[in-house]
Amino acid sequence: LPGRKVLIVYAHQEPKSLNGSLKSVAVEELSKQGCSVTVSDLYAMQFEPRATRNDIVGCLHNSEMFNYGVETREAYKRRELSSDLLEEQKKVQEADLLIFQFPLYWFSMPAIMKGWMDRVLVEGFAYQFPDCYNSGLLKNKFALFSFTTGGSQETYTKGGISGDIRYLLWPMQHGIMHFCGVKVLAPHICFAPEYVSEEERKEMLLAWAQRLKTLWKEEPIDCSPEWYFK
Repeated sequence: LPGRKVLIVYAHQEPKSLNGSLKSVAVEELSKQGCSVTVSDLYAMQFEPRATRNDIVGCLHNSEMFNYGVETREAYKRRELSSDLLEEQKKVQEADLLIFQFPLYWFSMPAIMKGWMDRVLVEGFAYQFPDCYNSGLLKNKFALFSFTTGGSQETYTKGGISGDIRYLLWPMQHGIMHFCGVKVLAPHICFAPEYVSEEERKEMLLAWAQRLKTLWKEEPIDCSPEWYFK
């Protein structure tokens, strides 16, 4: 394990939040194992979530009609993406494991984290047709989504008002990570931390620390529609 590299992409405004504590537990536990851990604290970095022509340095491939996908693909080839993107791509490139730590917003990740996905995972770097899914360009990496919810575990079941939590993971785990070839570990979910006792929140942190101890032995989930929808 020593020498393994982990990138934690973290989206929460408050360091003292449960998300902040989960991030700190991961840094501490993984560092203890001899891993080298990097954190992209998106709010603290004031990360720009908007995908704009500012992401391309130098001349555009087609100045007549702006196409973000085409322009970033071409700029990636020329090493002419903006410095913040090159920096995040370098972190991803070096990492064996990506951990995404965030509160669930409207059945998805916060906009600042979605913006990170939109801007960092450009064509040519993360995927290129037809090299997607199992042959995506990031196929030697693992990812884990660790997040908190507002609703209780019961609401996120097949029979619950919000439906199975796995339905929500389809666009994030399958549509982004698996699309880029990344192997996905089972998500780590802390349900409704706002509505439980201080004691239960401490238990949530302990459970996460415990899981991290044996994380490298885990097998990825079966990346198929069945896992999400059966």
